[in-house]
Amino acid sequence: MSVINEVDSKKILVEEISEENVQKVLEKYDTDSNVRKLKNKSVVFLIAALGILFSLFHVYITFNPIPTLLLRSVHLLFALAIVFLLYPTYKKQDRTKVPFYDWILFGLCILSCGYLFVEYQAIMTERGGIPNTVDIIVAIVTVILVFESARRVTGWILPILALVFLIYPFFSHASWLPNMLMTRQFDLGDIFGQLYLKTEGLFSTAIGASVQYIFLFILFGAFLAKSGMGQFFNDLALALAGHQQGGPAKVAVISSAFMGSINGSAVANVVGTGAFTIPLMKKIGYEKNFAGAVEASSSIGGQILPPVMGASAFIMAETTGISYGTIALAAAIPALLFFLGVLMQVHFRAGRSNLKGIPKPDLPRVKEVFKEGGHLLIPLVGLVFFLGSGVPVAFSALYTIVLTIIVAAFKKNTRMGIKDILSALEDGTKQSLSTIVACGVVGIIIGVVNLTSFGSTLTSAITHLGAGSLFLTLFLTMIASIILGMGLPSIPAYIITATMVAPTLADFGVPILVAHMFVFYFGIFANITPPVALAFFAGAGLAGGDPMKTGFISVRLSLAGFIVPYLFVYQPAMLLINPEGLPMNAVDFPMASFMDIAIVAVTSIVGVIGLGAAIEGYFATHMNIIYRIILGVGALLMPIPEPFTDIIGTVIVLVIFALNYMENKKLKNKLAI
Repeated sequence: MSVINEVDSKKILVEEISEENVQKVLEKYDTDSNVRKLKNKSVVFLIAALGILFSLFHVYITFNPIPTLLLRSVHLLFALAIVFLLYPTYKKQDRTKVPFYDWILFGLCILSCGYLFVEYQAIMTERGGIPNTVDIIVAIVTVILVFESARRVTGWILPILALVFLIYPFFSHASWLPNMLMTRQFDLGDIFGQLYLKTEGLFSTAIGASVQYIFLFILFGAFLAKSGMGQFFNDLALALAGHQQGGPAKVAVISSAFMGSINGSAVANVVGTGAFTIPLMKKIGYEKNFAGAVEASSSIGGQILPPVMGASAFIMAETTGISYGTIALAAAIPALLFFLGVLMQVHFRAGRSNLKGIPKPDLPRVKEVFKEGGHLLIPLVGLVFFLGSGVPVAFSALYTIVLTIIVAAFKKNTRMGIKDILSALEDGTKQSLSTIVACGVVGIIIGVVNLTSFGSTLTSAITHLGAGSLFLTLFLTMIASIILGMGLPSIPAYIITATMVAPTLADFGVPILVAHMFVFYFGIFANITPPVALAFFAGAGLAGGDPMKTGFISVRLSLAGFIVPYLFVYQPAMLLINPEGLPMNAVDFPMASFMDIAIVAVTSIVGVIGLGAAIEGYFATHMNIIYRIILGVGALLMPIPEPFTDIIGTVIVLVIFALNYMENKKLKNKLAI
């Protein structure tokens, strides 16, 4: 039970959004929530059993690995099999039963996986990876299964993007193509052998990261949810920030940051926390579009927040060869700057509109919250400890799951019985399906890119358009990352941008860690960048606002996040690293000097606060347009990596703040008289 529901004096008189409305928003904007509600108990039991066995399989192979191709094929194809039982063919289909053709598709997934097991030795030795006719037929069927499952689970955008890539090698030798896009001629064996018989297509590093890391952390999130961690985060955020100026918006930012880092799904996070925080924001006077935007921006920001970063940190480690610890530390300051930017804007908006917080007597106390659920933080501390101690990521996830079960048993209200544990195993599988399917489709893109060298072609095009300018190349890379990330979950968005556009920055000597962080940020922010951005659509749906207005407010709230990646390209000390003198592909970095870190952190903090005040037109009191423009210029001068601009920018920001503070003081004195 929530601590807030136990407050007897004055309760927060606000109704949460109904479960029915929450489900409608989920089904409309989060396609992986659009599942069947089956009446046949035998089929329900089969799906539950498959889900539990799928989770236990991942526990088993962590300790007893099998050959890579076989492992990845089981991970992908059994996930597809469950998808065809769980997801309807189209939205208005009868969801109470599984039609006969989905049983056929289910069987084809099992047969495709079984075929690889039966033919594995022959494929690896006798045929040397060169496909025969049966291989090609099975590969084509498997690719079709991946496309259809992705259409059901993720929507149309990702399958269409992958289909464009799949079509390309069939025509890439055509004379009517521009020279830079022309390749040698490929036959069916070349294309589908690449996709099905090698670990460079469907079973690429994307699925590799999913089976090794992502699934186990999604499973960890399912166990945390069963223990009541989500409610604990909501209560803690209320206790810490609910009473402050504009408190409910700050609660939304804090709780969404916590949950977004763990669950890896921006839309699910918007709906999960927004069902409670959006009505609270509207109750104290925040306009509905702004309320939806706060939730969308904060939920997206959770994907860049260590230690989990929505599981993307582990894929980045797998892709770059850089240790997880280095990546998590590097992400810390940029993520905090992003959330500082959002918090400052909601704070200044509350001041401008005179929006108060929730009275303290109506709120839980921090002490009560920790007494009720503080023990649930132990697994997160344990996770950081395991990872920091050099324990392999997969083992760290498993140890933390066990620790969660043990710690949850400390209190009756969080204790998990056998039924809860089995339910968490089932939920972990169901929650992972969209990510597994997306990684499978991304594998098609990766396979074609590796086969045709299209990635290097795109890199050359961006570099050519950049005309030798690092800033212009960064801008074009940002645009490409946002376009490629539109409508995609954070994990496939990162994999695509890392494959397609991150290499562009190598020509300018940008370290691989910095380059991947840069495209990661903008692939993530595609979810709040109009016109296609599911996070703000979900936020608008819950708040009853206009999607486009909500989207543009989301971009404004996240403005610091659009600037920070440029900052750490020019000032790597923001990532706590000193790459000077190291090769571009270095994976180990010395720590930047304390002075460099302090300078970039302080100037960035002042700049972010100044930018927030300029956007909202408020610091201590209202600002006129002249003050706002001057303040905005001063704030934007500070990211420029020159001591002179830092000094000028700091002086401008502090002077405007001082003048605004004195104006407020004079105004108060007049009112007192």
